Amino acid sequence: MTDTYRHKGLRRNLVQEVRNKGIEDERVLEAIFKVPRHLFMDTGFVKYAYKDQAFPIGCGQTISQPFTVAFQTHLLEVKKHCKVLEVGTGSGYQTAILCELGAKVYTIERQRELYIKAQSFLPTIGYKATFFYGDGYEGKPSYAPFDRILVTAGAAEIPEKLKAQLKEGGIMVIPVGDSSSQVMTRVLRKGEDEFEVTEHGRFVFVPLLKGKSV
Repeated sequence: MTDTYRHKGLRRNLVQEVRNKGIEDERVLEAIFKVPRHLFMDTGFVKYAYKDQAFPIGCGQTISQPFTVAFQTHLLEVKKHCKVLEVGTGSGYQTAILCELGAKVYTIERQRELYIKAQSFLPTIGYKATFFYGDGYEGKPSYAPFDRILVTAGAAEIPEKLKAQLKEGGIMVIPVGDSSSQVMTRVLRKGEDEFEVTEHGRFVFVPLLKGKSV
């Protein structure tokens, strides 16, 4: 599947839609424009690629709504060369957005099928990340500390193990709540045991599950 002028035109329209919903971060909007979202979806569903909505990708997971991706990424304040831990690789679309922003991405996926697919696919379209098959609740302590941590599934609470892996001055963005909806939560680590937590509206994500799938 290729990235045509038509696809680029659809992406430009999507960027404008996301902008109209309140995202003003030009770096994030440019990343949304550059990443060919249709390549992350099965060919039969390409017509949904540039609608601002989530879409199932199998294994009970979804490719996130572009506005939600932009909103989380904006809150994360990703700078070039930031060391980012992403919990929940999924389709790899958010991973690509982070790479487009110049981040060094470490990404964990508990669903083996999605992990294998993202690991093999992303390099073919120019995005390099370090992939792990495992439990996102545990993070990757051997690679910590991280400048940024992004959780792309709804958690019942902020995992203490992830907070511990955040560098001082680092930011974590995580949806926190029950299975029906979550509050987008931003955690800024200000000191060894000092965290500033702010809330940024309600969203709906698939749940963050413990352990690895098979």
